[in-house]
Amino acid sequence: MPETFNNPFDYVPHPVCEAAVADLLPQVEALMKGNPEGKMFGVLVVTKEDSQVSDNQQNTTLYYLAAFSGQLYDKSVLPGFVPPVFDFLDPDGYFKQHEAEISAINQEIDNLKSDGRYIESRKYYRQLQNGAEVAIAAAKQKMLEAKTKRDAERSQRMLTAEEEAAFVKESQFLKAELRREKKHWSEAIAEAKAEVDVYEQRIDELANQRKIMSEALQNWLFEHFVMVNYAGERRNLLDIFRDTVQQLPPSGTGECCEPKLLQYAYTHGLKPVQMAMFWWGKSPEGEIRHHLHYYPACSGKCKPVLTFMLPPEVLTANLHRDLSEQLEIVYEDTDLWVVNKPSGMLSVPGKSHRESVISILQEHCQEGETPLVVHRLDMDTSGLLVVAKHKTAHYCLQKQFRDREIHKTYVAVLDGEPLPIGEEGRIELSLFPDLMHRPFQKVDKAHGKPAVTLYRVVGEHVVELHPLTGRTHQLRVHCAHSEGLGCPIKGDNLYGCRADRLYLHAARIAFVHPGTGEEMVFVRKADFLRDAVHTSKSVAETTV
Repeated sequence: MPETFNNPFDYVPHPVCEAAVADLLPQVEALMKGNPEGKMFGVLVVTKEDSQVSDNQQNTTLYYLAAFSGQLYDKSVLPGFVPPVFDFLDPDGYFKQHEAEISAINQEIDNLKSDGRYIESRKYYRQLQNGAEVAIAAAKQKMLEAKTKRDAERSQRMLTAEEEAAFVKESQFLKAELRREKKHWSEAIAEAKAEVDVYEQRIDELANQRKIMSEALQNWLFEHFVMVNYAGERRNLLDIFRDTVQQLPPSGTGECCEPKLLQYAYTHGLKPVQMAMFWWGKSPEGEIRHHLHYYPACSGKCKPVLTFMLPPEVLTANLHRDLSEQLEIVYEDTDLWVVNKPSGMLSVPGKSHRESVISILQEHCQEGETPLVVHRLDMDTSGLLVVAKHKTAHYCLQKQFRDREIHKTYVAVLDGEPLPIGEEGRIELSLFPDLMHRPFQKVDKAHGKPAVTLYRVVGEHVVELHPLTGRTHQLRVHCAHSEGLGCPIKGDNLYGCRADRLYLHAARIAFVHPGTGEEMVFVRKADFLRDAVHTSKSVAETTV
């Protein structure tokens, strides 16, 4: 029996959850057979509130509840899974009726946009605009050429009064021609635009009506999602999100596995023991979801809801330990430190009161020194980090980073099929924050920022990674994504499976010293490589 309920945002699946998932999988497999889309499923292991837990806990009866996120096959209720918190998919219910009204507006907008007369009117309107630009530009060019010719005549000789009068008359005529040209095209364009406006004003009216109806329907829906918490208190989603940064719940809030499972347990006299969520099937485009891997709850939709539903001590529980004694100062002089950060330590202070590289180095500062972070490593990544002692060194080192003059090498152990030793290549996958699921990043080729990583396979499961850009979670996504290496880094709880740690280590860094101009190279082997088999000789194995 687990001692406490797990934090759904930071957990290793407990054996009781793994047993529940194993029991559930045949049902999921039958349900998802032939379904090309993937889906998140979850289990909540429970006991009955009135059951007596024996002293050795061996005879305690455990049950489990199962859920899927959102809808499946356009249904929110399926046998064997807990029902939704609020079932709004009744064909004759309020939501579906008003959704049908919104759909009718969408159809009317589509009909207007595809109306042949509207299409022809817009085409004619654009043709007139283009024609006006060409005609007016030609008239202006004619005026310019005439003026240039007149100025040349005036510069070469003295004009007679009759000639000067003719030039003035020519100038006035051409100006009048330009005005007539502008008026002609302006009237034609206005007439064409009026016909287009008849359609577009109606489209705008419908779009505004749709927006008002959609917001009202969404608010109605959120009001009817009434969540129950561990203490029996009830709040709807609008109330829960009112004091958050978002203020309004994102679409789909309350439909994830976690709130569904907890709601059912709280309202049916069941005591939550442990929960876990796993992905089944194909990964969504741009995101990283691996078949049968476990995942934490999402932050955008679930964090405010679960903060209300769960006891406070559950969400403050984590797997981190005091690491202050493990921070190694590899090098120090009057300008900078180079440290070897352990996995699990923050680079800079966060919202929690846990130690960070900066907070620890503050204790080592002499008079006039202030630790200034030059670059960062993810909390779960270990390895070499450079910290400046004063603003001049900080500026110089940051400039080297901006100019890509600092060279870093990471080493990672991958969790997947063996790779051919010696293979190397380049990964270019643009990254964009997953706004509804922070801190996740997703591949977005249209809107993401460019991210480039060079890699070399130095062991069957070990790679060297050379980032040419420094995007958040770049190496983790480039390893895990199907268009990258297709293998998540071992222990990656976001894009793969949690382990005792994230097997990613900043093994080497090279830069020019901000004070002396000397090239500095530091290397620290990853401790976890002792356990990596079939590793070739590489920079990651070199010692300082």
